[in-house]
Amino acid sequence: MSSDLPVIRLRGVAKTFSIYERPHHRLFAMLFGTRWHTWHRDFHALRGIDLDVGRGETLGIIGRNGSGKSTLLQIICGILAPTHGTVETRGRIAALLELGAGFNPEFTGRENVFLNGAVLGLTRDEIEARFDTIVAFADVGDFIDQPVKTFSSGMFIRLAFAVAINVEPDILIIDEALAVGDEAFQRKCYARIQRIRENGATVLFVSHSAGTVAELCDRVVLLDAGEMLALGPPKPVISRYHKLLYAPAAEAESIRSGLRIEFDRGDIAMPALVSGSDAFESLESAGDKDGFFDPSLVAGSMRYAAQGARIEDARILTPDGRPVNVLRAGRPYVYAYRARFERTASLVRFGMMIRTVSGLELGGCASAVHGRGVDLVEDGSEASVTFRFRCLLAPGTYFLNAGVLGRLDEQEVFLDRVVDATMFRVLPDGSRLATALVDFDVEPGVEIEVNVT
Repeated sequence: MSSDLPVIRLRGVAKTFSIYERPHHRLFAMLFGTRWHTWHRDFHALRGIDLDVGRGETLGIIGRNGSGKSTLLQIICGILAPTHGTVETRGRIAALLELGAGFNPEFTGRENVFLNGAVLGLTRDEIEARFDTIVAFADVGDFIDQPVKTFSSGMFIRLAFAVAINVEPDILIIDEALAVGDEAFQRKCYARIQRIRENGATVLFVSHSAGTVAELCDRVVLLDAGEMLALGPPKPVISRYHKLLYAPAAEAESIRSGLRIEFDRGDIAMPALVSGSDAFESLESAGDKDGFFDPSLVAGSMRYAAQGARIEDARILTPDGRPVNVLRAGRPYVYAYRARFERTASLVRFGMMIRTVSGLELGGCASAVHGRGVDLVEDGSEASVTFRFRCLLAPGTYFLNAGVLGRLDEQEVFLDRVVDATMFRVLPDGSRLATALVDFDVEPGVEIEVNVT
């Protein structure tokens, strides 16, 4: 992200909708006004949003249903006008909000490409120059010259996405539009968005997929009931979102209040990590073959609202029971924690998850499949939980979650859940041939034929 002026600037943006209990009340309000009677109630979709987004930045927007995410995007796009506040944008905007909006079902795919491209601000010459790329991206074949009413839903969505994604915008806005098509098409969409980012475009991204937000975004905004409750790096903001999302209804407001205080104080920050080019080099020669314990690695865990259990003493052990948090690639380890039960629960399951610093979920495990588990755990019981795993990760820093699920009142809920219950590092390995995050135990093979004519 560059230091240029923000390409998106919001100051005091608020949006209020008038909600009428009966359709004719809207007519009465138009005819008689509200001097003697109020015919509607106000719904505050957004409340005083201040936000700057820089050129080349990817900003995620997360929140529960009805939190104001889509309303905020529509205001930035100019589809809606704010009730209060100002919005400034710089550059061409392409919005993947309602895919296919503006398509005419009687027109052919070709005609709709030109129609939708014009709606998105492209000239005819620009559309013609991109046409083959759009059709190839959508992969609709000869159907491009058939009326889109004959398209399958998947073909329709792919064509709409292909038009929008090939506009080459300065600002790209995506509202849950990546869950389209099959896995291969989704991967193609992600690759295209990555190219747009690399070309310096600003991306606003709304999704309920925390892993996708963590992977794509530089910063994340948490909205709830129209308020901005958090703004910062993906991992800590997503942790706060999950804490709010899974909280019992009776505790949601107190959690909101705590997040609001945190945000006002600017408390959100990434956990401190060892820095310096020789940090890992100094560790590589330390410890024994299974690694060692570094007391400076403190995760700064986030605990969700408990509902009958409490997770304690999360730690990583060697097979012989020695605590470690600096691991060596390829070695076996045990992730362990205890869970104390403060109320009786049925079908109890235990889980773990490994995440990157950005919050990307790499993998985890549950002690039983959904619908199974320990039949009954009584109040006052304590469980010792272990997960054996082999460290197949690249050198870096990682975090471990812990969770306990059980049935209360015929519904499976988190009895307790701790984000970043502990953290660990993986030491460099000079013999490592694997690339990227996970070692899939690939065996390379190369054969060279000499003097082949």
